[in-house]
Amino acid sequence: MDFDLLVVGDANPDVIVAGAPRAPAFGQREQLVESGRLTLGGSGAITACGAARLGLRTAFTGRVGDDAAGWFVLGELTQRDVDVSGCVVEAGAGGTALTVVLTDGHDRAILTAPGCLDRLTVADITAGVTVRTHHVHVSSYFLQPRLAGDLAAYFASTEATTSLDTNDDPSGAWKGLDDVLAVTGYFLPNDREARHITGVTDLERAARELAARGTTPVIKCGADGALAYADGELVRVPAAPAAVVDAVGAGDSFNAGFLAARAKGLDVRRSLEVAVRAGTLSTRAAGGTAAQATWEEATS
Repeated sequence: MDFDLLVVGDANPDVIVAGAPRAPAFGQREQLVESGRLTLGGSGAITACGAARLGLRTAFTGRVGDDAAGWFVLGELTQRDVDVSGCVVEAGAGGTALTVVLTDGHDRAILTAPGCLDRLTVADITAGVTVRTHHVHVSSYFLQPRLAGDLAAYFASTEATTSLDTNDDPSGAWKGLDDVLAVTGYFLPNDREARHITGVTDLERAARELAARGTTPVIKCGADGALAYADGELVRVPAAPAAVVDAVGAGDSFNAGFLAARAKGLDVRRSLEVAVRAGTLSTRAAGGTAAQATWEEATS
């Protein structure tokens, strides 16, 4: 089977705790919070689910443990029409990654135990049956050092078009991207990540600097929409006001919207509009996948 999109990267359960205190009390004190929810997490998994929801034939490759968390992840992806036949299930190697998200209004803290996540490699991609794809998207570059080390060579060798979302760098170094950006079709950071990677405060200048490295930057700006620098032109798209329930995964739903729009032949500006709407609509409910948009919703 051929796929429109193969997403490579992270998948894990998210435990989302809303109304969390800024400084949780230790000393075995119990504190009550607004709500808690178990949901599918990981930038790669959320992007894959969003793309499938938008109508793309989507596959996912990642590593999970042979444990309850791993089977939860694979089950959630499968229920959302994402092919997981190329996933690697590890036994006894630290288990599936797990993330706890503490939300306080529109802000959040993210605590991740990586488990077997950092053992994903390029060989895991090429060994799977899901390599026949028109586009490859990679998420969470800095959390997967073995994959990152060979990613530039893989992107250069594949016949598929490519995209990358590094997500955050826990080390704060933001290094090692030059080779891979030179062979990446679309680079999808948020505004904070773009500034850290380039060392440039002005976002339009940061976009131009990223474009000079050989990629097309598509930068997520939250409530301010998004911008891209494509074919020598800066393109900006605003976001409509929204009543946000939960912004977890909104950037990943944006990624899905942009990739789906490009797969369906829309130009960069229209693809940005679809992406911004897809990201905004995903904030209607708690968790990254509960309120992801259909193609009709994202284009209305």
